[in-house]
Amino acid sequence: MSHAIRRASELALDETTVTALRAALKSTADEVVQAIIDEVPSYANALSGSMGATIRRAVRTALGHYLDLASGKATGGDAGDAAYELGRGEVRDGRSMDALLSAYRVGARVAWRCLAAGAVPAGLPAAEVAKFAELTFAYIDELSAASAAGHADELAARGRDQERHLEHLARDLLAGASPDVLLASVQRAGWQPPVSLTAVLLPAAQARPAYRALDPSTLVLDDLPDAMPDATGVLLVPDADRSHLLRQLTDRTAVVGPARPWTRASTSYARAVRARSLSSDIRDTEAHLPELVLSADMDAFADLRARALAPLRTLPAATARRLEETLRAWLLHQGRRDEVAAALFVHPQTVRYRMSQVRELFPDLASPHRVLELTLAVGLRAG
Repeated sequence: MSHAIRRASELALDETTVTALRAALKSTADEVVQAIIDEVPSYANALSGSMGATIRRAVRTALGHYLDLASGKATGGDAGDAAYELGRGEVRDGRSMDALLSAYRVGARVAWRCLAAGAVPAGLPAAEVAKFAELTFAYIDELSAASAAGHADELAARGRDQERHLEHLARDLLAGASPDVLLASVQRAGWQPPVSLTAVLLPAAQARPAYRALDPSTLVLDDLPDAMPDATGVLLVPDADRSHLLRQLTDRTAVVGPARPWTRASTSYARAVRARSLSSDIRDTEAHLPELVLSADMDAFADLRARALAPLRTLPAATARRLEETLRAWLLHQGRRDEVAAALFVHPQTVRYRMSQVRELFPDLASPHRVLELTLAVGLRAG
């Protein structure tokens, strides 16, 4: 309260004036509170009932400290601490600093009017009235500054706390935590669960910039050193319009997993991780489902290929490759010879000749189970 203290040193109210002003403290405080209710909409309902009584006591206390300061009996430090805590409390009650500053302006005006009305009849010399006014408004200015500092500190602390809670929630989601754990994390973070979440993998340095263009409820982590060989970030995007999301990420090195119910976001993340490990060219996992299915268990896939295509291993490598390509095209085009020939850039008669060789090697080619096995065996290369 340094500025107010300097003003107070220039003005020491005599005991008669101070006594007169203290006698009017309660009525002055009531007028201040009523004016704030009437003129600052944010406080219209906040100052009723027990809360109103608390605020009235706080106003009377502040005015009392002010009179102590004006009479040279206090430093004003207690009032500054109280104003700081008031600023913090306004954040907890959901009010902006603008509302509190408006209340201070109204309070300063009304308090000065009431104090001046009591000081002059009590004998305050006219020459001292200006100093009294300067002290009043310097005091209110410093209370306002203390409250603003408290308000800002509380906002910053809450922001840091919420960010930590949101990051903790994101980690719980990626870890596939139980519904009970997830609900507890949601409550701590103050996050509204969506219907679905879509995981997006991208370089860690791109995570925050990409996040700023997305739904503000998106969860973001940019420090997943164990997830991938390089520094990787992840976004969990709520209720995403997939085509729009892909367009938003066009200029970024991103892999977009499938949309999943929010409690199963870990499965979207797992698919995105696997897609990225499969190929650096995959952006939309939904466009590469066959490759993802066939690569889900690479050992099983290798065993399937070895068993299903074993007859080809009896042939020279070049011949085996040619017949496998023909078999793949024949399966994909459902035996339509002209389409197979066009896909292989050969004459239909060549297709007929090659397929006769294939049928000799695979006499059960008409079996549905055999067709399924062979389709899977050659499918990954076909993708």
